[in-house]
This record gives sequence, structure tokens and C-alpha cells, in this order.
Amino acid sequence: MPGTRSHSLRQRLLVSVLGAILLGALAQGISAYRGALKQADTLFDYHLQQMANSLRGGPALPGFPLHDNGELATDYVIQIWAADGSHVFQSNRIMLPPRAVLGFADVTQAGTRYRVYSMQTTLQTIQIAQNMDDRLSRARALAARAVLPMAVIAPLLMAALWWIINRSLAPLERTRRQVAVRKAADLTPLPDDDLPEEVQPLVQEINLLFGRLSQSFDAQRAFLANAAHELRSPLTALKLQAQALARTSDPQAREQAVARLNQGVDRAIRLMQQLLVLARQESALPDSASWQSVDLRALLAQVVQDLLPQAQSRSISLALEAEATASVHGDADGLQILLRNLTENAIKYTPEQGRVRLRIDRHKAVTRVVVEDSGPGIAPAQRERMFERFVRADDAPGTGSGLGLSIAKAIAERHGAGLTLGHSADLGGLSVRLEFPVPPN
Repeated sequence: MPGTRSHSLRQRLLVSVLGAILLGALAQGISAYRGALKQADTLFDYHLQQMANSLRGGPALPGFPLHDNGELATDYVIQIWAADGSHVFQSNRIMLPPRAVLGFADVTQAGTRYRVYSMQTTLQTIQIAQNMDDRLSRARALAARAVLPMAVIAPLLMAALWWIINRSLAPLERTRRQVAVRKAADLTPLPDDDLPEEVQPLVQEINLLFGRLSQSFDAQRAFLANAAHELRSPLTALKLQAQALARTSDPQAREQAVARLNQGVDRAIRLMQQLLVLARQESALPDSASWQSVDLRALLAQVVQDLLPQAQSRSISLALEAEATASVHGDADGLQILLRNLTENAIKYTPEQGRVRLRIDRHKAVTRVVVEDSGPGIAPAQRERMFERFVRADDAPGTGSGLGLSIAKAIAERHGAGLTLGHSADLGGLSVRLEFPVPPN
């Protein structure tokens, strides 16, 4: 989409983690460097004190190397005064300030900064100075040695994390390649073994999506196959009837041909409507977010009211028995189609002056809807096959398409309800039992 910015998870992880390591190493290095400088400064001050203490016995400098001209071969400047203030020793030509400040002090002499330590005894005053530039140079060298391990470890740690991140994301890349090489019709599940726990839910949801797509495609293919198969005969018959009507000149025969043609058109329309309903219900998925509480008693009352003229035209008694309101969670339109199909089937296959009864009751953890009739019923050996498409009982009267129970079964399964066929002990015909599970409170 325009304006949509994509990003790489690998790149984001690498930049974030390696950047954090780099910043952490830099902060640690700066802290270590400053700490080393401070420790070196303390160490050099301590060294000045120790040198001064070693000179308390007199001007002799045992152990201090000297140049050929008699000056100390060190970076230090040493001056000693006697108790009367006379200058008794000078290590080199550099003269420190004649007034000694006891303890440590920073002075500048001839453009050079010095760190000076002065101490006074009963016999003399000792003054030792160190060139600050040389001191700082040595301190930096010591600090650099302290930072060196971090400078070596940080790149190694970054390289190790780079490898770990790339290896951890390898299953994602493998899954991407598996999807990339798939054909459009391949909806088999992706393998979810050897995947991180964070990635497995994503792959599992993709597999569920593949399953739903496969179910939808199968329903579409089945609809096309069923429509092509079942519509071929009615449309061929309609064509033949239209040709016969065109050749008929007798008014009475023409009127009969028109009546048969209208009946054929009505059957084709009915068949197409049922095929569309079946395809829609079989491809539909449970969508509890859009479902609502449905009053089955009110829904059955509406179905009875709609089908009562059809029952009365054949002198069939159509009754509803429901003592209390029973509600289920589901799709109101789908449930109405389900109950209407069951009731229509009962009326269609019940002989004239027969009885059809609809009953609602609660039994333990289910809400039960029973549709009974006084018709011929269905043999036990054929009951399971009645839910298949275009299957009708061997001795069933009429010209039905055999889709009514298939549609009812698809809607019932979508609502998690059980649909079974049996024998009505009271009316002697077929008993259709629809059971909805009652959700726990």
C-alpha cells in the first residue's frame, strides 16, 4: 500500500542488540578509562610521597640513576632546603618556586606544569615535582591497558550475537521459503516442528487459515459439480418442453404444455435456491462475534405461521409445543432456514390429514428441538445417508431434490448442534432431533 513502510525484523534486532552492546561497551570503556586515570593519579601521588619519605635522611640519593652531568635520569625534579633555608640539593637545572607549600600542589614553571609534593622535617624541607605532561602520558597508557579487554571482548560479543540472531531467525526464513515455492492450490499445513515457541502460534494460525480456505474451495468445487450435475436434467427437460410447446397447435395441449413448463421452471428455481443455500452454509465458518441470542420458541412460531397455509391445503395438523422460552447463541437467519427445512420436509412427506408436531424441551445440558410427523418415516438403514446431497428415501413420494437435510446438517454443524433421525413413537413417522449444547453459566 502507498505510504506503508516495511522493516526487517533481523535488521531491527541486529541494530538494536549490537547498538546496545556498542553503547554499553563505550560507556564501560569511558568509565574504565576515567577510573584508570584516577587510580593512576592516586598512584603517582603516592609515589611522590614515598620518594619524599626516602629522602628524609639527607641529600644522598641512593638508588636514583644520574646523568653524566649529575642530574637525575628521571622525570622528577627534587629540591632540598636545610632548616636555615639554605638550598642544599637541586636534581637538575629546573628551579621550583622557593616557597614550598606543604602537601600537594600544581604549579607552572617556565611554561611547564608540575605536580609538586612538599614535606618538612626538623632538619630539612623536601620538594619533589613531576612533569604533568609525562605524568598524564603514563596515566593514559595505564588507562588504555585497562580498556583494552573491553575493546577486544565487545567485537567478539557482537559477532557471537550476530550469529545467534541469524540462527534463531533461520526457522522463519525456512518457513518463508516453504510458502514461496508453494503452488496456489497447495493448502497442506506447514510443518511446525523445530520452530521457536513464539513462531509456532503464527504457523498454527496460518495452517488453520489454510484449512478454512481448503474447506471453502472444496465447498465451491462441490457446488459447481452439484449444480452442473443436477441442473443438466431439469434444463434439458425445460428445453424439450419448450420445443414441444412450439410445435403444439392444439389449444388444450398447448395449455397443458405451458403448465408443465411452469412447473419445470419452478422446480429449477427451487433447486437453484437450495444449491445456493447449501453452498453458502457449507462454506460459512462459525463467527460468534456476529452471532446473537436467538429465541427458538419465537423462531419456531414464525416458521409455523409461514408454513401453516401449506399444511392446511393438505389438511395436515401443524402444532407447536413449547412450555418455556429456549434461547441459543447463533445466526438467526441460518437457524430459521434449518427449522424451516425440517418442518417443510415433515409437511411434504406426511400424507393428507396427517399430523406434524414441533416440540422444544430442555434435557440436562442440551436444548432439544424435535420435529415429528405421521408420514412413512425412513428405514433405519437409510437414515445416515439422508444427510448426503441429492439422496432421497427409496419410497419417498414427490419430486424433491434431496438437499433439505443436507442444508439442515450443514447449519447444525456450524452451530455445534447434533442432528439425528429416528422413529416417532407417538405419531408413527419420522422424528428429527436437533440438540444444542447449553453453554455453562
